[in-house]
Amino acid sequence: MPFQGNHSMVQEFVLLGLSQVREVQIFLFFLFLLFYSLILPGNILIIVTISNDPHLSAPMYFFLASLAFLDICYCSVTPPKMLSDFFSSHKTISYQGCLAQIFFLHWLGGSEIMLLVAMAIDRYIAICHPLRYSRLITQVACSLLVLASCFLGFVHSIIQIALLMPLPFCGPNELDNFFCDIIQIINLACTDTYTLTYIMFFNSGLSIVMCFILLLISYAILLVKVRMGTGQGKNKAASTCVTHIIIVFVMFGPAIYIYCRPFQDFSLDKVVAVFHTVVFPLMNPMIYTMSNKEIKRAVVKMLGKHCHCGYIMKGSQ
Repeated sequence: MPFQGNHSMVQEFVLLGLSQVREVQIFLFFLFLLFYSLILPGNILIIVTISNDPHLSAPMYFFLASLAFLDICYCSVTPPKMLSDFFSSHKTISYQGCLAQIFFLHWLGGSEIMLLVAMAIDRYIAICHPLRYSRLITQVACSLLVLASCFLGFVHSIIQIALLMPLPFCGPNELDNFFCDIIQIINLACTDTYTLTYIMFFNSGLSIVMCFILLLISYAILLVKVRMGTGQGKNKAASTCVTHIIIVFVMFGPAIYIYCRPFQDFSLDKVVAVFHTVVFPLMNPMIYTMSNKEIKRAVVKMLGKHCHCGYIMKGSQ
């Protein structure tokens, strides 16, 4: 039954963080700072390389650069706050800041999921309709697919916020995590959230599972199609599909664990959340770079060129 009576709105939430032990906090700070320092250069390097190399003008690389950009944005939502809180004795976040974190996390996360769907569509047309590929997947079509992914992610996120804003918060304000997410917020509400829990499950959990299953089925069909083919690019197409499947598991695995179960706290929640928001985004550029010869060649070429220019400039001084 909905909460009745007078209540004062909670103005801020207390983040309990990952650990209360000072030594552990310092260790985690340097560990996550290392991850965060690798995420930004890794993704920026991919974007710059794809933008500057004319050999990487295929739509697949445009989608990869877009995914890297979304990773940069996604990893700018929670890690900065988490790192600063390691040196704060009073770890709090305002009510508005908490909603902002949830909004951007689900907007960017939803956009990445929709972008993976767009990448699957690109691979389907490239493998199953190669003669029509250049006519269908133009630069305009690629841009529209990326914009559509961001728009669908925005719609998904704004629904979450619209459902969370009316909730009354009148008592406990401690979140046993290092950032705000819908699971902890709903559990703190001073009202019956049974119906809302299942609405959130359908909006987040069920949609994630459906996309995950559809992507796996589509890539399985594409792999069978590639294996049955006789073209020269057979191995390259198969390698690309396998890489996309790995990314799907990396991105969907933690999300399914977090959002596809009853909204209750489990012992592994914080660990999975760390991998979901800090560690796994780092793996996207690494997986693509290590498995794609063209990108590796372009990265080495660009780094070698800049190192050579730097050496010449230093020598001329």
